[in-house]
Amino acid sequence: MPMTIHIKNGSIDTDISRRGFVAGSAGMTFAFTLGGLSRGGEALGATQPTKFNAFVSIAADNTVTIVCPAAEMGQGVYTALPLILAEELDADWSKVKIEFAPANPKLYGNPHHLFHGAQITAASVAVAGYFMPLRMAGAQARKVLLDAAADKWKVPVAELTTDKSTISHKKSGKRISYGEVAGFATVPAEPPKVSEADLKKPSQFKLIGRKDIGRSDVPAKVNGSAKYGIDVQVPGMVYASVLQSPMEGAKPKDGGVNIPDVMKIKGVSKVIPLPFGVAVIGDSVEATRSGVEALKVTWDTSGATAAGFDSEKAKADYAAKGKDPNAETKVEYQVGDAKAGLSGAAKTVEAAYWTEYTYHAQMEPMNAVAQVSEDGKSADIWTGSQFGALAAGIISGILKTTPDQIRVHQQFLGGGYGRRIWPDAAIQATILSNIIKKPVKLILTREEDIAAARPRPMTHHLLKAGLDAKGNVVGWHHRLVSENVDAVAAPPRFKATGGKDYIGARGLDQAFYAIPNALAEYVRENRGMRVHAWRGIGSGYNKFAAEAFLDEVAASAGKDPLALRLELTKDKPRANAVIKAVAAMSDFKKKRPGHGMGLAFSDYHDTLSAGVAEISLDAKTGKIKVHNFWIAVDPGVVIQPDNVHAQLESSVVYGLSAALIEEFAVKDGAVQASNFDSYPVMRMSEVPEIHTRIVATNNPPSGMGEIGVVTVAPAIANAVFQLTGKRLRHVPMTAERVKKALA
Repeated sequence: MPMTIHIKNGSIDTDISRRGFVAGSAGMTFAFTLGGLSRGGEALGATQPTKFNAFVSIAADNTVTIVCPAAEMGQGVYTALPLILAEELDADWSKVKIEFAPANPKLYGNPHHLFHGAQITAASVAVAGYFMPLRMAGAQARKVLLDAAADKWKVPVAELTTDKSTISHKKSGKRISYGEVAGFATVPAEPPKVSEADLKKPSQFKLIGRKDIGRSDVPAKVNGSAKYGIDVQVPGMVYASVLQSPMEGAKPKDGGVNIPDVMKIKGVSKVIPLPFGVAVIGDSVEATRSGVEALKVTWDTSGATAAGFDSEKAKADYAAKGKDPNAETKVEYQVGDAKAGLSGAAKTVEAAYWTEYTYHAQMEPMNAVAQVSEDGKSADIWTGSQFGALAAGIISGILKTTPDQIRVHQQFLGGGYGRRIWPDAAIQATILSNIIKKPVKLILTREEDIAAARPRPMTHHLLKAGLDAKGNVVGWHHRLVSENVDAVAAPPRFKATGGKDYIGARGLDQAFYAIPNALAEYVRENRGMRVHAWRGIGSGYNKFAAEAFLDEVAASAGKDPLALRLELTKDKPRANAVIKAVAAMSDFKKKRPGHGMGLAFSDYHDTLSAGVAEISLDAKTGKIKVHNFWIAVDPGVVIQPDNVHAQLESSVVYGLSAALIEEFAVKDGAVQASNFDSYPVMRMSEVPEIHTRIVATNNPPSGMGEIGVVTVAPAIANAVFQLTGKRLRHVPMTAERVKKALA
């Protein structure tokens, strides 16, 4: 993966070529490299597992080892992806062993069009991207096994059947296990050709869709044997804590660190000023933490990208750009002529919406263990990463070597949500290990992680809609004003698209609503913040604004919000079905004295959902209480039904916290929060009853990790209006904002 590394003003700038990202996209040709075979065409025998392709090997004892190419951060891919391969292989699931893939995008990259073969776990497209390649890999391996058995028994392949890792020949009554066949099978150098016609029909699935198959990672997580990055221990390692720079680009001034004072602390062995902060090395976590707490640092902010930025004061600029007809815009979605639709409308509606900066708040702090070789040309990295290949690429640039010399040992992730895409902990641990020539374990405290936050951006939305004389929506204009997430998180794509924001602009479109004239556009604010992907990405704020505003449009047209959505989706049966499903689940029309009901629809990377929130409100305190949340979802083919329900519940909780509680301000470029006392998140006692329903179809599977987040905020805002007649247009909907709206 060719890339250029620059360390400037405390930040590491990477320029990763698109060619590097595309390297693994050939997976869609379904001809998988037999990586690991010593020689093409050779049977490896019973002494070691036989590798049938990059994803599966089979041992003599019938153990089937399947490689999981994606990171497991609680979303269930550690089970779902191997299950897909096992389905086409006809494997005995009880004999399946799962291993994480190494960082190797050529073999394990996600071919989804969003990633072009990059080995990244994000955007809820792991199942969508790997579904067909893994099925093909399973079918290829099964074909090799069948050919070998047919050759041994001298019978036609067509007379053989497979089930639970066993091949049977009905006419002769012969049976043989996959493990036995693996002992004599010759794996061809060129994988056998298979096509979609060779794959099972959904009606033939034996594993996919079953409700009795649990998650493979749960037993280890229950008994404590599961290994997260924070659990890793390496012989001879030392510990590091890093006082992070208060803002991007700030660095310690020369002579601006009280090193002698910190070196007096027992267990501290080194204090190292760096472009991104000040590191304290020691023989224990306690020693390094004590060292960091004793630090007194004078910061040089001359190169800080966000120096002087005040998020509250900047809102006037955001609002002005929302209205400025001459502002530079990027068109993200367009049908018909929105300007004409609005100007010719019998009635227009206009409203402005806001969202604040939010932090990922993942449970496991950022961490990594790095061991750089004596010559500084290779390294082993132990971490939980959403993008291990990116870590290998960046670290190879720092060490002036090649990515294949960086071995990233994937661990379980204690939450990701986009935060673990950028491998800053691994980068910092590597730099320190290279300096001191010892293995280094770095754990960021919550305070350090928030200081180094890569947040969802603050956003402003100006929306306009036009209605004809019958109340039909004939024009729509949505302008987003925000920092560009792609510019920070995906610079190559940002450059290749001429400055578009695939992450931040997600959800601006209205592809499922029959609005004849619609325009969605984006105005960039460049404030120097490290904005990044955050669970639900742009859809989280764009759908909040659009779906809450659509209720305003319904009210202005004198229409019921449910009826309007059904009318707008009448030609989109899947969207129409989830809206009807959630209306039925929640008994949406039922009057509930003292309670409000709000509805919202959303799509996210081919997954469709509709949600209903039931709320009450204490006018004196301004506190919103969500009593029930219903959500219906169409994710296409369902791999694991129980996990779909779990992901819906998880993402709804995440969305509730963001909708009602989570925010931080920025002053002089620094995050104004330090821990959960100043950045509270939703407590278990505050979580409502969550009701989920799968509206299953035979469409290709799509993502489940984020769709619930997107649906929550607008449903709550719409419920508040139904109850009070007042609009809440600012997320989070805190008590103070509620009281202001009610005044």
